[in-house]
Amino acid sequence: MILLATLMMCQAQNKDKGDSDIIMPNEEQINEELLITKIISQYHYRKLPLDDSLSSVILKNYIEALDPGKQYFLASDIKDFQVYKNTLDDDLKNGNLVPAYHIFNIFKKRVEERNTYILASMAKEYDFTVDETYNTDREKAQWSQNSQELNEVWRKYLKYQALSLKLTGKKWDEIAKVIKDRYRNIAKMMNQYNTTDVFQLYMNAFTEAYDPHTSYFSPTTSENFKIEMSQSLEGIGARLQTDNDYTKVSDVVIGGPAFKSNLLHKDDKIIGVAQGKDGEMVDVVGWRIDEVVKLIRGPKSTIVRLQIIPASEGANSLPKEISIVRDKVHLEDQVAKKEVINIMHENKPYKIGIIDIPQFYLDFEGAQKKEKGFSSTTADVRNILKELMEEKVDGVIVDLQFNGGGSLSEAIDLTGLFITDGPVVQVRNSDGSIEVGRDSDPAVVYNGPLLVLVNKFSASASEIFAGAIQDYKRGVVIGDQTYGKGTVQNLLDLDRFMSKLGDDKKYGQVKLTFAKFYRVTGSSTQNKGVIPDISLPSIFDDGTYGESTQPSALHWDQISPTAFKETNYVSNDLVKNLKTQHEQRLVNDKDLIELKKEVAEVEKRRKNTLVSLNEAKRLKEKEEIKTEDKLGLNELDGELGNPEDDSTEENKKPEDKPKVINDPYLKEGAKILADLISTVG
Repeated sequence: MILLATLMMCQAQNKDKGDSDIIMPNEEQINEELLITKIISQYHYRKLPLDDSLSSVILKNYIEALDPGKQYFLASDIKDFQVYKNTLDDDLKNGNLVPAYHIFNIFKKRVEERNTYILASMAKEYDFTVDETYNTDREKAQWSQNSQELNEVWRKYLKYQALSLKLTGKKWDEIAKVIKDRYRNIAKMMNQYNTTDVFQLYMNAFTEAYDPHTSYFSPTTSENFKIEMSQSLEGIGARLQTDNDYTKVSDVVIGGPAFKSNLLHKDDKIIGVAQGKDGEMVDVVGWRIDEVVKLIRGPKSTIVRLQIIPASEGANSLPKEISIVRDKVHLEDQVAKKEVINIMHENKPYKIGIIDIPQFYLDFEGAQKKEKGFSSTTADVRNILKELMEEKVDGVIVDLQFNGGGSLSEAIDLTGLFITDGPVVQVRNSDGSIEVGRDSDPAVVYNGPLLVLVNKFSASASEIFAGAIQDYKRGVVIGDQTYGKGTVQNLLDLDRFMSKLGDDKKYGQVKLTFAKFYRVTGSSTQNKGVIPDISLPSIFDDGTYGESTQPSALHWDQISPTAFKETNYVSNDLVKNLKTQHEQRLVNDKDLIELKKEVAEVEKRRKNTLVSLNEAKRLKEKEEIKTEDKLGLNELDGELGNPEDDSTEENKKPEDKPKVINDPYLKEGAKILADLISTVG
């Protein structure tokens, strides 16, 4: 009866479309929605009531998911949708999916209307001598009152795309063809949307109202996820997401081909994909993300060429082409590694050991079977520390930059290598119970000078380790305020629930937030992350990156501290002294001065979202953007490496050559650690 009523309401709501091409829910989706609503309402960590207040958030999320750039819906559409503002909560409880499908079908109609306008507007070349601008940031834009206003928005948007293509050397006929093909493809993709696609969009608008890490995977998406986790699919090692009409890089997998090439970075937009050295570049603007992924993936050792818009160059960035050799993301590329460097600081030599930990990994199956030598972060770092001590390093840097987390147990055990036994993390569950994760091994593998380097993308387990080192006063934490992901998720198969009801159909999965991390001091890592003892200049500002930028992120809070014994290796006075020395270098050190300059330039470009649509001005703006590495990752001019080694390059074996730090943050970290070593003796 629910299904029949839903179908009748869907048809009634969409009768004004004038065609039979409307998308409607099926019986499985109604049953699945009721189950998802029950699971989220009862078991999510955040005990939010499903009421009118949450209903308005769900509606907002759904509209933004469909039209984030405010380029399709009209103000009148948004006004009409407000009838659902206080009713979606009741609809979810009752299995009513009519509003979601009605809104989507209106969106589909608006896309068709836009496509008609776009194809017609490409008949005549734009005048690129007119002095006007386009704002690439549409977040704060108002919804267009009518089609005429929306046409003007699109006129500038299309002119912006056309000028970018013109500046790459294309003629108008080529430009017009590229843009028309783009939007014909978008229209085609829209026609391929099915009821499952719409259901997944709407369910995620609902789940993300609770927190950004709770989500729904349709059966197809869930199956693709399982395949990706169980097999080493060959590609470039980058995670992608949709950003308006573009495919954007959400993450570059450490150890993968993209990471090794240093050509593709977070927030870069991929607008074209080509196969091999000579394959035709396929424009993928407006493509479904799964179709883009299919083009990028391919056999190992083959070349994929990407046309990208680099994020570092801001709104004025022009497309550029890069080539990446496909490969598997090998486990050995993601394990902890060491490097030993010699530096001369304040006229004194120091030997520094650097341990790079890309993620917190553990071979769970090997651990359960108690296999000898199973892979784990702690085991690998224990061996590395022993090697570093045999090499008589003066101090150790643990590099957690871009470490997004992983195994919590490994973060606990790794902490245990540097402290005697004691608590490392507290976990509060959705029922209010608190569990304490402890290091039970009293042995300390390394008790020398320690520095932990973090950045905005050090998250989850990384924050547990860095926070514990800081709380125990065992080492100095430097870098950027970390991401702030202090929540724990679990993946639930909906099939398991439905099979108990005698339903053997295929359903999806829900990733559910059910717990929250707290430091031994009682402070949560959620939202705030770990604030370093010494902050370094950073291009990752708090307003753009991190958990705190997510509207539905769980808040920071505190619980009671657990009993633990500080090492007092690092005192407040020591940190103050190290900070003073660092601040002096910020003024006098040429490398830090250059780093600050580059950070300021990147930040300036990021904040400038206005793009000139005048060809001459755009060319001038482009010329002002430096083409060299925006972080000034220059080799150290003789300051690093063995100062007493005067052997020629020709006579050196690769392993004998002085190590060079190509990361300005590691470079400054080595100097801070040298200051620490000289202070503590």
